[in-house]
Amino acid sequence: MLFETAGIQVNPFIPPLVAFVISFITSMGGVSGAFLLLPFQMTFLGYTNPSVSATNQLFNVMAIPSGVYRYCKEGRMVWPLTWLVVIGTLPGVFIGAVVRVFYLPDPRSFKLFAAAVLLYIGIKMVRDLLSKNTVNANKSNSEKRFQEMVRHRNSNTPGNVTQPVKVTQFNFKRLGYTFYGESFDVPFWGIFALSFVVGIVGGIYGIGGGAIMAPFFVTVFGLPVYTVAGAALMGTFVTSVAGVIFYQGLAWCYPNVSVAPDWLLGVLFGIGGMVGMYCGARCQKFVPAKNIKWTLAAIITFTAAKYIAEFFGK
Repeated sequence: MLFETAGIQVNPFIPPLVAFVISFITSMGGVSGAFLLLPFQMTFLGYTNPSVSATNQLFNVMAIPSGVYRYCKEGRMVWPLTWLVVIGTLPGVFIGAVVRVFYLPDPRSFKLFAAAVLLYIGIKMVRDLLSKNTVNANKSNSEKRFQEMVRHRNSNTPGNVTQPVKVTQFNFKRLGYTFYGESFDVPFWGIFALSFVVGIVGGIYGIGGGAIMAPFFVTVFGLPVYTVAGAALMGTFVTSVAGVIFYQGLAWCYPNVSVAPDWLLGVLFGIGGMVGMYCGARCQKFVPAKNIKWTLAAIITFTAAKYIAEFFGK
């Protein structure tokens, strides 16, 4: 099948299948999978136009709601954190879209930029995992209790595991909540500033920011992955909607530049991602948090290393 905007030909069954596999794995960590879908499009499909970023965000718009629905159903959405991320990242997404179109149109330079972002995320995640295996092991107490509860419920009663997150504080200084008897507290403006910067990077990379935000929540702020996944996905969804609209608007202003998303390709990716994200969100509670983080760290680091090798190999 020919995808005119992308300028590529591909079997129509490949995009949804690839999106399903990626989203199933990454959605467990609060990541839509767009950060891996982009390398797939650029490297394997040969889709290197600036519009690949917009297509990636269209995938987010279609795929994420199913995963968010599942996290909402299980009572693991931290809504104050979600809206704080959305408010912070939205302005950054618009700035990032402009930077992508006018300052990083060359695919080779864009690959190096993408590699730098992914490598930083991977290193942060590995450092956090190694730390948790040594001096910082007690940080995952609530995650362990959650896993124990899941195993107990699964062996005795069928159905959903519901453990609402309880918000204890939310103002212009701090955000606090509890999860399985463990308290977590983060600075309001720290989250906002980080969200703004991540919004710019996410807007450039076409991922909505969740792939960067979720690891930061876990590594920098020490929040449990079982509670940040839904918030990170919801933030990515809202910012991706804004990103798709903005890219489409730029396309009308600059008709000679490939900026707008390839709608057909994005929909095919979105269908696979929708199913994969729901299944991943449903299965997350059965997978140890450490396994989720190690899987993400390995995939991210490998992808970054591949991009760097390709850049300097030319």
